[in-house]
Amino acid sequence: MTEHEQLGAPAGPEGHPTRPERVPPQAPASGKRGAGARPGPDGDGTAVPWPDLMLPLLRTPTADRRPAPEGAGADPPTGVEPARVLDLALLVGELLLASGEAAEDVEAAMLAVAHAYRVQPCDPQVTFTRVAISYQPGPSEPSLTAECSVRRPAVDYARLALVFRLVTEIAVGGMAVPEAHGRLVAARRRRRRYSGRLFVLSCGGMAGAATLLIGGRADARAWLVFASAVVAALVGERFSALVARHDLPAFYQFVVAAVPAAVIGILLSFNGLHLRGSVVITGGLFAVLPGWPMVAAAQDGLAGFYLTAAARLLEALYLMTGVVVGVMTVLYVGVNNGADLAAQNVPPGAVNPPLQLAAAVLLTLAFAVLLNTEPATLPAVLLNSAAGWTTYGVLVNAGGEPILATGLAAGLVGLSGQLMARCRGSSALPHITAALGPLLPGSVLYFGMLAFVRGEPEIGLSGIGRAAAMAMALAIGVNLGRELARLFLPAPRGAAPPRRQGGRHRR
Repeated sequence: MTEHEQLGAPAGPEGHPTRPERVPPQAPASGKRGAGARPGPDGDGTAVPWPDLMLPLLRTPTADRRPAPEGAGADPPTGVEPARVLDLALLVGELLLASGEAAEDVEAAMLAVAHAYRVQPCDPQVTFTRVAISYQPGPSEPSLTAECSVRRPAVDYARLALVFRLVTEIAVGGMAVPEAHGRLVAARRRRRRYSGRLFVLSCGGMAGAATLLIGGRADARAWLVFASAVVAALVGERFSALVARHDLPAFYQFVVAAVPAAVIGILLSFNGLHLRGSVVITGGLFAVLPGWPMVAAAQDGLAGFYLTAAARLLEALYLMTGVVVGVMTVLYVGVNNGADLAAQNVPPGAVNPPLQLAAAVLLTLAFAVLLNTEPATLPAVLLNSAAGWTTYGVLVNAGGEPILATGLAAGLVGLSGQLMARCRGSSALPHITAALGPLLPGSVLYFGMLAFVRGEPEIGLSGIGRAAAMAMALAIGVNLGRELARLFLPAPRGAAPPRRQGGRHRR
């Protein structure tokens, strides 16, 4: 999955650089404080999360970064080789990026590892699927750079949480380099927590819950629509897995995954039971919609990682195009043969609050399983989702603009997710991503596609634009919630050196 390159060092077996044999590094004394802890106001050594220390440092130009204070970090272990520390930091960055972490947080983790072993100054860099870190020993010495590629990133929040906790242990200065490297390799080989059967059922559960969330009804027809959406999502997932086994690009996987929901929706519209085929199609979109990659792209852009944001956005647009091609092909056939596929032009409000709240929680639970979230984190995720959807429903029913309501709800989800993560000492993404599932613009996107099929391009463009605006509102809300959390619990004074205007490198 990766391809390591070490400048200035010959390649060894399996593509890893060879390094001179030296005395194995010793673990720092257990009484020392590492990069994850700083003295409190009274010098009591109160622990501060390493992201609070590394993010301000990361946002400072490399030339202006001050070395870690002598009292704030572990003493340099005897025999620590900078190349091994760089390789360790590189592996941390690779696993975090492959597990779905944001680019800025990946760089902060790599910087925390380098500072824990007093290998500085270092400059980590993340660009979409490329991770690199450079170390400058001295003004007249050649720099040492290590980099690797993440070939097939797959979101895995259980592994993300495991690596995050491991970085915390490294940052407090209590782990030798070989031990940390061994635990990271074990984390890479760790299997998914949930079985493949549960994974498939979660795809169906997500689509079925979306039909209840959009429709807001609990009669017999609604449950038939629910069952139809579940079947469509299961068939779509099997088709997608079949395409993936033949090593076809992800674009075609999304095309075939979106077709069954559209076909079943068209068939339901031809019966005399007045079943809402449009709700089945919209529910199926929730199961295949690449909503979070779009949100992640916007977040990276807000953090100043413009190349990474552009690449992620382009990837999301390609996947979205696959969904649109699959759905619109079937819609075109159905509409030209008399299918009744009415749709709402705005996101639904709280038509049936108890049912829709339960559906939002169920959708979040299925989404969290698909993201391989740890079971211990699920209650906090569900609570966060309920709070976000309730906020959105109240604002929309009070006459608020859906895009603004989406942004405010996402801000609450982001803020509470950050606070939950701080209490648990883990990454915030597992607490936030699945909780945003009910707020994804599936119904707005469907309305835009249907308008194009009906020959109404202006209305279609308006629908697509609203969907993009809602995705941007999600990203801005989550990012704002994160920054507010950092303001509520700021790092101690002296954590960051003075900043220089315009000194940040944009990636």
